[in-house]
Order: sequence, then C-alpha cells, then structure tokens
Amino acid sequence: MWGPGHFSRASAVESVSFSGIVQMDEDTHYNKVEDVVGSHVEDAVTFWAQSISRNKDIMKIGCSLSEVCPHANSVFGNLDPKKIYGGLFSEDKCWYRCKVLKVISDEKCLVRYVDYGNTEILSRSDIVEIPSDLQFSSVAKKYRLWGLQIPSGQEVTQFDQGRTFLGSLIFEKEIKMRIKATYQDGTVIAQAEYGTVDIGEEVAKKGFAEKCKLTSSTNICEEKKSDPGPLVLRNLKGPIPLWGHRSNQSAFSRPKGRLSGRPTLDLKNENDAGNHVTFPKESLTVGDFNLPSNVSLAKIKQDQKLIEENEKLKTEKEILLESCKALESKVEQTAQELQQEKATTMDLTKHLESTLKTRVGTRMKNLAAKVELLKEIRRVNISIRFGNDLSDAIQVLDEECFTIPASLNELEIIWTEYNMAQEKIKTCQNVDLSASLEAVYGQANEGTNSEEILKKFYDWKCDKREEFTSVRSETEVSLQRLMAWFQSTLKAFDLSVEESLTFEDTIGNIDEILEKTESSICKELEISLVEQGDADKEIILNTYSQVLQKIHSEERLIATVQSKYKHSIEFKKQIIECLNNSPNLDHLLSIKKTLKSLKARLRWKLVEKNNLEESDDDHDGSEIEKIKQEITQLRKSVFQEIYREQEEYEKLNSLVQKWFPELPLLHPEIGLLKYMNSGGLLTMSLERDLLDAEPMKELSSKRPLVCSEINGQIILLKGYSVDVDTEARVIQRAATYHRAWREAKEESGLLPLIFLFLCKSDPMAYLMVPYYPRANLSAVQASMPLTSEEALKVMKGVAQGLHTLHKADIIHGSLHQNNVFALNRERGIIGDFDFTKSVSQRTSVNMMVGDLNLISPELKMGKPASPSSDLYAYGCLLLWLSVQNQEFETNEDGIPKVDQFHLDDNVKSLLCSLICCRSSMTAEQVLNAECFLLPKGKSPPNPEKDTEYTQCKEEEELKMENLDKYKGNTRSGEANFD
Repeated sequence: MWGPGHFSRASAVESVSFSGIVQMDEDTHYNKVEDVVGSHVEDAVTFWAQSISRNKDIMKIGCSLSEVCPHANSVFGNLDPKKIYGGLFSEDKCWYRCKVLKVISDEKCLVRYVDYGNTEILSRSDIVEIPSDLQFSSVAKKYRLWGLQIPSGQEVTQFDQGRTFLGSLIFEKEIKMRIKATYQDGTVIAQAEYGTVDIGEEVAKKGFAEKCKLTSSTNICEEKKSDPGPLVLRNLKGPIPLWGHRSNQSAFSRPKGRLSGRPTLDLKNENDAGNHVTFPKESLTVGDFNLPSNVSLAKIKQDQKLIEENEKLKTEKEILLESCKALESKVEQTAQELQQEKATTMDLTKHLESTLKTRVGTRMKNLAAKVELLKEIRRVNISIRFGNDLSDAIQVLDEECFTIPASLNELEIIWTEYNMAQEKIKTCQNVDLSASLEAVYGQANEGTNSEEILKKFYDWKCDKREEFTSVRSETEVSLQRLMAWFQSTLKAFDLSVEESLTFEDTIGNIDEILEKTESSICKELEISLVEQGDADKEIILNTYSQVLQKIHSEERLIATVQSKYKHSIEFKKQIIECLNNSPNLDHLLSIKKTLKSLKARLRWKLVEKNNLEESDDDHDGSEIEKIKQEITQLRKSVFQEIYREQEEYEKLNSLVQKWFPELPLLHPEIGLLKYMNSGGLLTMSLERDLLDAEPMKELSSKRPLVCSEINGQIILLKGYSVDVDTEARVIQRAATYHRAWREAKEESGLLPLIFLFLCKSDPMAYLMVPYYPRANLSAVQASMPLTSEEALKVMKGVAQGLHTLHKADIIHGSLHQNNVFALNRERGIIGDFDFTKSVSQRTSVNMMVGDLNLISPELKMGKPASPSSDLYAYGCLLLWLSVQNQEFETNEDGIPKVDQFHLDDNVKSLLCSLICCRSSMTAEQVLNAECFLLPKGKSPPNPEKDTEYTQCKEEEELKMENLDKYKGNTRSGEANFD
C-alpha cells in the first residue's frame, strides 16, 4: 500500500506529462502493440482504456488515496486545471485522482477522473489536495479507432446505439491496440483488436461510423471533422454507462459516470488547459447541469418519438412488400407447375398410344425375364427356409445335448462316462451354435422360457411351407397352360395342319392366361425374395431367443463340467503327490539318535579334558591337544547334525502345511509342534554346555552374554531368565521376529536369529545371534564417524528394518544407537531387542543420543507406542549422524529445530517430516525419500578413509587375538592354581 512519499520517482519519470502538445515518434512507436482494458466510451469511435501492465499501479494509487484523502484539506480559491486532485466519487464513495475541467459555480466543479476517463460534477468539499508523489500522468489514455469517424448526418438514437455497441466490444475486455499516431491533445489513434475481431471493422459494419481518408503525417493524423449537431449534445447529456466491477480484477475498479441520477459530461480535450467549454451561469445551478443549446429536451423527445413511429411504418411497409413478393412468387410457381403437368399429360398420352401397339410383346418379354429369374432361383436352391437353421439347432439340442454326470464324488466309478462326456464337450466347442445364430439373427430378446413358443414356431413353419408349396404348384400349372396356348397357337397359324380350330379356343383367352401366369410368378418371387412381415419376424425372433437361451444354458453346463473336470484333475494330481510324499519320521529319528550319541561323546571328552587339565600328574601336552581337536570335531559334527535336523523339520513342516495337519498330534515325541510355533527357530538338541563359550563381561550389563564360534562364525549367546509364563511369550515374540526376517533375509534390514533353545537345568532361554564387534552406531561414531554418504546408506538399511517390523505388526519401541549396526560402514541393520519385555516395557527406558531424547512426545504423554514413535527415534538418530558436534536449540517440548542446521534440502525435508511436523509418514515412504535415491554405482574411493577403516579393523582383530590369549592364560592360571 502506498503512503505519502512512497511513490517512486522512477515511476514519475517514466510517466508521460502533458504540457501542451504530445507527438509520437513514428520510427519508434508506429505499429507498437499495447494490451489495454476499456474503461469508458465517449462515442462510437472514441473511448478510454487502461494498460494491463499498470494494473498494480491502479491498486497502489487506490490504497494511497484511501490513506491520504480522508485527512487532506478541501480545495479553496482558484483551481489549477493542470494539477491533479483527489475526488470523492458519488456512487461508491471512494477516492480517485481527477482534474478540474470547469468551475461551474462557487461550490460546483466539473472534473474528469484521469485514471478512468469519465467525468462528474463535484462539490468543492469532495475535492482535496494530494501530495506531489501522486502528481503524475493519468493511467487511462484516450483512444480513437483508426480510419473511422462519426457520420455527419447521424441521428441521436443511432449515436447512442453506437456508444452502447462499442462499449459491449471493449468495456473491461483485454484488447490489443496497434498504435498508428497521436493527436496533439494526447488522443491515441490505433487499430483495436479483441482476439481475431477487428473492433473498428465491426463498428463500421453496423453503420455507427464511416471510413475516412487518412494522411501519412507522422506527427498528427487529423481525421475529417463532421458537424456533430445534436449528436454532441446527445453525447454530453447522455449518461455515462454504469460499468460493473470486475470479478477477478478488483484493481481495475473505477468511478462510474452518474451523479445522483443525473447525466454527466464527456469533454474531449482534457489536457488542453485553454480549451474549456463555456457554460452560462444561469444554466449551471446546483443539482441541475445542462449544456447551452437551442434544442430543448422536450423537442429532442418529440423528434425521437417521430423517428420511432417512422421506423415502425417503414418496418410495416417492408413486411407488406415481402408478403406481396411471396404471393407473386407462389403464383408464378403454380403456373409453372401447371405447365409442367400439361406437358407430362401429353407425354403420357403419347406413351400410352405407342405402348398399346406393343403391349403383348412387352408383356411377354417381361414375363420371360421373370421366368428366367425364377429358373435361376430354383437352380441355385435359393428358396425360403422358414427357420430351418433354427430347426437344426433345436435338433442338436434335443439329440446331442450334454448331461451332467450322476455324481462327481464317485469319480473312479464313472470315469469312462466322464471321458466320453469330455469328448462331447470338445465336439460342442467345434460347433459354435450361438455365434452362428447371432451372426444371422442379431441380438436376442430376454424372453420367458416357454414351450408354447416352439409349438407356435412349428405351426408357423408348416403353414408357410404349405403356402409356398401351393404357390409353386400354381406357378407350374400357369406356365403349363401358357405353353399349351403357344402350342395350340402354332397349330392355328400352321397352314400344313388340316384340322380346323376355332378362333375363341386358340387366341381368345391369352389375356387371362398371361394375367394368371404373371400373378403366379410374381407371388412366388415375392415369397422367395421379399423379407418377412412383422408377425413372421416376431415369431422367428421369439423362437430364436428361446433357442439361444437353451444354447446358453447348455454352454453354462459345459463350462461347469469343464471346471469340475479341471478341479478333479488337480485333485487327482494332489492325491498322487500326497501318496508319493507320505511322511517318514525314520530319518529324523535317526538324526536325533545320532545327535544323542555325539552329545554323549562330546560331554565325555569335555570331562576327560577337564580331568587331564586338573590332574597333578604331568601329562604330555600333545594328549590334551589331541582331545581338544576331537572336541572341536565333535562340536562341528553336532552342529552339522543339528542343521540336518532343522532341514528334516522343515520338510515335515511343509508336509503338515499342505497334506498332513494331523502329523504333530500323531507324533508329539518329535517336537514338531514346538518347531512350527517358533517359526523354525527353536531347537531341542542344542545345550549351553556343548558350546565353547566365554563370557562377554563388557557387554553383560543386563543379561548373561557369552561369545563363541560356530563353523567359522563368531556368535553371541544371550541368556534370558524365564519362567513357565514368560517362556511361551519369549518363544512367540522371537518367532514373530524370525518370520519377519525370513521373508527377505539379507534385504530385511534386521539382525538374524540363528537358534533359540532352553536350558534343561536352569530357567534360562538362550538366543544365538551373529556377533559384529564394535559395529553399533555408538562405537562407530566414537572411533571414526560415518561420512554423510555412509550415514545415508546405513540409515536406509535401518528404514528397511523398520518397514519389515511394521509390516509384521511389530513395534520396536526402543530404537537407539546401541542396537543399530553399521556393517562394513555401508549396510545398516536393526539389532534384536529384549524378547522378555512387552512393547510398553521396552518404551519405558529413557534413551538419549547426544543431547537428543529418543522418546517421542506422544510416549512422554503416556500414549502407547506406534510406528510413528519408532520413526521419531529414527529421525533423531539420522539428525544425530548428520549434525554431530553441532550445538542446537530445542522447543518447549524438547524437539530440535531442524531449520537451524546446514543440511541437504532433501535430508532436511525428511527430518522435518519425522521430527518437527510429525506427518503420518510410514517406513516405506521414508525408504522412498529423495535423500535415499542415491545414484547407482560405487562412490569414488577415499584412500584416507580406507586407511583409517583398515587400521580400525586391524585393531579389532588384535583385540580378538588378545581375548583368545586371555582365555588361554586364564585356563593355564587356573590349572597352575589347582
């Protein structure tokens, strides 16, 4: 919004200020195109318009005037016609810029609103001074249509109609002005176009303006001036059109052109200070403003009434002339038709006279042609079939229809009959009755199933057949009579025949014979070629619909039998497969027996090793080393047998799922039900004392934790204290987690579970998982922090792990930096959590990462854990990895303000959604976030990072070697101590 002094000087410099004469540089501005909006119409060729580019200027001017004018002083003394004031428009009581055109009296002034073009008489109290920064040229310009002028003899009514017509073309419409020249008073001569419409041409076509000769002067294009006469008075006294507000361009709102219901004035030269219209004081009283003229208002109205009556008489005269012309044309047309009818009658009379001479010959030729056609029809057997195709279809349905077997349950008993039925099905597939009939008869009607339709069809067919046979017989008889007549006629004209024949017997009855023969042939041709009638079509269509219903019913039955056949084939295959895959427990029992023997030998060797190590006698070290090798081999064999046992359990599980659900109940001794309930995780053959495990004291703060090695893989054994109630819950939770991992395995983003077994001597449950030393985020960031690219790779894997858990309806609840692992610094997985605790128990632990609290706000409020709370902790971890060693601020809820960090835009957007905005994002949507869409291919190698990573890895290996040495020294010390 503009205030005093806000209007830039640059705008004032760019605006054009008229001091007297404004000329246009033809080389620069000729044919320049401006986009404007019409705001006010003066006559059929003159109007005011605003440039579209100054839309914002109008809005700013209105805002500035609304602030300045209500507090400004009213004008007094002499008014400067060159100066711009603020005027209060009478219709909407808004302030607009205006110029004083004429001082009418001490209290009244005629003003023009410079930004719109219309005029109004205002009181001095409604005219105020405005600051200098609003003293710039007008927004609206005065335009005149190129090459047009008002006709000199134009009437008042046509003058008003011209203004209205031009207003309908330009008012509040975006039009293009192609500038041609400029008058000295600032009027722009231009060619106006609205879309593809030339506005000047449209005005000229309507007769509201006429073409004028144009000069080629580059300074001024003076048009032929005509004496306006009363038209000027009409223009000045006529009301300015009341234009409505724009619906979408409120900035173009303008003052209207009425003052208290009285007409206002339009003056053409607003910028010429010396060209003011002189008004006699006696006619310029307050509230009554009229121009000096010899023509009174009553006289104008009387002339207008006479003009209207004259126009009405002219219209009636034109209507009568048109009626007279129409009657004359009709009389002339009737005379021509009568003449043509006479000529046709004469031609017909001559034709009949000539035809009578050759009537018999012509009739014989026509009859011969029809006989030839009938011969051709009979030769090719093109005879009406009367629904024979429908009869054939009905016969197929009656004789060869397929019947459903008595019972599909007794499949083996009726197998032969079933195969025969299938052969019929194949035969039916080859003969597509429905398609053939639909091709002939089209779409069938949905009729009722009634045997009366078929009976009616058969009766109709028999009647038609009898009629056709009768007509054919009649044709044969007529032709034989005609042939007999020809033979007798030959005898009558044969001079060699001595027998005398009477004239009546031979010649007299030819007309009757010809008539009868022609009638018979035409009747047979009609039956053979003409289409059936409506009644016949209805009978055929009803019969066709009935037949088609039966065919569709038969097709549905065939489809049902085919489906049953396919199901029976599949069932037979399954039965054969079931018979060939009967469960065999001998192999599993054999493996269990072998395992029992191996475990007994392993325990015996362990006792033997302990006895040798604890004995006071000096033994050769080779004997102990030999026993250790045997123990290692026995452990390896035990785990091989355990894996074989798992494979057998998996085979039996597959058979139970598919064929033998009763197997676990029939053989409870093999423990198959426990294996299935644990998702294949639980094993009854593994025991704690069989492992060469060492306690991990640095990791055993909450539960017993030991480290061991199985088949070259370092594993951790986590112990959980359980009772009768918690044992089942631990197995169930671990099984649910294990099933979620098994669906994607390496791509699941979860730490795999190897085995779950129960201790026989103590109330303990042991969970075996892989061991990744110093791979959790806390240790990695403490030794060598991840780069931004590595962090995104790791956190993408963590997002995959959350997606896997949430898809299995598992809420992690305690995601933190110690149970998230960065494998090889590029793959992130989520570690297992305490299976003895519920979700609410896991979320009760207050975890921190740096200065960030991983507990989501809804958990702090006591609400239950949800996938959203897991994603909040995930977002805090991602923020921690991205902005380590950076200070940050939090809001009153303890949520960090993400905008304060200098991060990648995609990462910042994801963090805002996870932490600040808390939108309902899912883990799957996090996976598809822009920041995780890394380009394919490996990143460029970083020798420094590789060196640091190699050094860290060597340090870890050295620690593991020291741990092994520590184990050996501990054992030696214990032996020496003993």
